[in-house]
Amino acid sequence: MTDLRLLPSVDQLLQTRQAAELIASHGRPLVLESIRLTLSEIRSSSPDLDSLPDLPEILSLASARLAVWTSPSLIPVINATGVVLHTNLGRAPLSAEAVQAAASVSRGYSNLEYDLNQGRRGSRQSSVEDLLTHLTGAEAALVVNNNAGAVLLALSALARRRRVIISRTQLVEIGGGFRIPEVMSQSGARLVEVGTTNRVHLSDYESALQEPAALVLRAHPSNFRIVGFASEPTLGELVDLAHRSGVPVVDDLGSGALLETARFGLAHEPMVQESISLGVDLVCFSGDKLLGGPQAGIITGRADLVAALRRHPLARALRADKLCLAALSATLLHYLKDEAERAIPIWQMISKTPEQNQARAHHWAELLGTGEVIPGQSTVGGGSLPGETQPTFLLAIKSSHPNRLMSRMRAQRPPIVARVENDLVVLDPRTVLPEEEGALLVGLQNALQEA
Repeated sequence: MTDLRLLPSVDQLLQTRQAAELIASHGRPLVLESIRLTLSEIRSSSPDLDSLPDLPEILSLASARLAVWTSPSLIPVINATGVVLHTNLGRAPLSAEAVQAAASVSRGYSNLEYDLNQGRRGSRQSSVEDLLTHLTGAEAALVVNNNAGAVLLALSALARRRRVIISRTQLVEIGGGFRIPEVMSQSGARLVEVGTTNRVHLSDYESALQEPAALVLRAHPSNFRIVGFASEPTLGELVDLAHRSGVPVVDDLGSGALLETARFGLAHEPMVQESISLGVDLVCFSGDKLLGGPQAGIITGRADLVAALRRHPLARALRADKLCLAALSATLLHYLKDEAERAIPIWQMISKTPEQNQARAHHWAELLGTGEVIPGQSTVGGGSLPGETQPTFLLAIKSSHPNRLMSRMRAQRPPIVARVENDLVVLDPRTVLPEEEGALLVGLQNALQEA
């Protein structure tokens, strides 16, 4: 049986050079806590130990504990899956200009809510609002923390305890359990469903509008598609009908496309400008999907309705911070200057040709000395363009234990996330940023050597 009296004391451990180095790196309180916890665990497990760890071993255990405690839990990851808007991997990577803009306003003070011309309090929304109205043709705009918040704010401010008409084809659920009916319930709006799960007619809306209503809500089904015996009115028809009844239309577009996706061999994704031009009163969309910016919920449309949302108490709870607004402004400037396709990472990825991806995959195989290049498919992801894929070429690596190799790839720094197809580990060049290529190849080489 081990003699616990032989364990060094906390003071003895703190007097060592190794402890001094740990204190210099982590601070005395955290080092003290780590040493005490390490000693406590040794005492608890002493009946199962043949001998007690010596002083250097104890400090090594405490050091390992400190490393775990102080390691960041959110770290950069190399996305080699081919899913451009990978929700689990943070969706849209920001452009260099957006990153710089966020860094610039975070280093010190900024004119977030200060009018430099007037020398008095200003609006945090003014810079992004001007850009959004210019790009979309809307009268006004408001930015909140995400699109779910944008929809919740619109319903809370404009339809509390009042009827909101929506098609049964649009009662969607997206990632994380976000459901349109539950958001409507949370806002206090009264849900009025029209049509059936696959077909809704303009007459269904017309019947529902016989009674007073606050809004007609159109929720774009951006993460699924109804095919076969299905139909519903066009957005233009819906707007005309609602306006004849004096009822505004809110369009939850979700993805927030400002560019024509059909140019890249994909289906047409409804664009914000299109909804505004059709007379939609408010359009809600995301900042971090097809817009390619930071997480944000963006509302554009009629000035009087946006003003009502801005005055609502919920607007403060959902407001965007300075980092979001700075990055969003920089992202919107890319569209304003007609450089989105070459400056915003997701549009760089979407616009890549199969031949460009093929050349890059061959380059990887040549440098690694292993793997073959095979045809494959990339997806947009992120609840955008469901079922749509783009042809690409993949680096395919054979392994007797593909999941074990994937685990070793994820253990690299930075971690590499790929996918397994037909027992092959495949990596899609489309979603690997150019500046990540060196780290990707080093990490792959290490993972393959370990295997």
